[in-house]
Amino acid sequence: MSNYHSLTKELQEKIREDRLNHWINPYAFADEAVVRRENQHDKANLWRPAFVRDTEKIMHVPYYNRYSDKTQVFSFYQNDDISRRALHVQLVARIARNIGNVLGLNEDLIEAISLGHDIGHTPFGHAGERILSDLYYENTGRYFNHNVHSVRVLDGIIHRNISLQTLDGILCHNGELELQDYRPCEMTTFVEYDKKVEKCYVEEQAIGRLIPCTLEGCVMRICDIIAYLGKDRQDASRLGLLEHSNFSGGAIGTENAEIINNLIVNLLENSYRKPYLKLDSEYFEALRQAKKENYEMIYRNKELDELYENEIRPMFGQLYEELLRQAKSRDRNTILYRHHISYVNKNNYRIPDGTAPYEETEPNQMVVDYLASVTDDYFLALYQELFPKGKHGVDFRGYFD
Repeated sequence: MSNYHSLTKELQEKIREDRLNHWINPYAFADEAVVRRENQHDKANLWRPAFVRDTEKIMHVPYYNRYSDKTQVFSFYQNDDISRRALHVQLVARIARNIGNVLGLNEDLIEAISLGHDIGHTPFGHAGERILSDLYYENTGRYFNHNVHSVRVLDGIIHRNISLQTLDGILCHNGELELQDYRPCEMTTFVEYDKKVEKCYVEEQAIGRLIPCTLEGCVMRICDIIAYLGKDRQDASRLGLLEHSNFSGGAIGTENAEIINNLIVNLLENSYRKPYLKLDSEYFEALRQAKKENYEMIYRNKELDELYENEIRPMFGQLYEELLRQAKSRDRNTILYRHHISYVNKNNYRIPDGTAPYEETEPNQMVVDYLASVTDDYFLALYQELFPKGKHGVDFRGYFD
């Protein structure tokens, strides 16, 4: 039986009193403090405040459209009722804005971080991410992580002059690492930020040490987990892979709506008027247990893993090798040039001074940029185009199977 928790009467009364008195949270990030690489551009005005600009810029980046055909968890099903990344980022934004509203934080900054956080994700979810990182590391000694690539898309491929605060929140969103409390770090310049990004490419454990520089970034980070934890169970149940009775429950419950509500309530109880976010030990342990159960019953599904390893991994390998050959050839008639480099150039309406043309990007990086950008269907079509006699492929479970 579902069990939905509520805020204590004392906290509800305090929040209502603060609203009547127009209390302003001193820990919220102020629009006026926004930092951009080009501060002379994109100045805020009444109808487009600082982080509204970031949100709109992100939504109009062409790669934003591709969220709709990128795997969240389940890749090989024709089923319109399971989540794709487009829905996931919307759910994160909605949950995070809800929390930010009650805490009195900057909701526009929260929304910008939420909508941009997975824009650099690979096709085929975290399996695609692992495979692409393996290939990139084998060829360069550098690591690929989707959160790092998300900021590369917005700051290094399609230049949009996104703010430091939004980029840092996206970089630090790592939804695979849960914490009982989140406390923003000190960071005010792009010099510090650029060092933070580079460490993620060269140090395997660096992403595990990332901490957002704003409380808004911390909100989005925990909401990434809140948004997918129960939703992935809901999707698995719809596909007939498991029943909710398989899960242990605990303080946060087992159903998607329960998990969202109960984690929000506990987070608000422990974080209101505080310079940090925090969960009670009981709720944090229940969150960790729920993630553990998701890994055991959903993410490490043997049938899906075999498809990823036996079909998707070799396809990635062949595509990487061929696209790298094309990148090194500098031939303008190749697929890489016509469908990636040209695409980037057309969508880069303003390149910052001193920035080299995209064609001069290191070849392995261009290949990674291209493969990370494509959707699941595009990936399969690209493989078929380049390897019409290739022996690998995917048979989807159809609508009527």
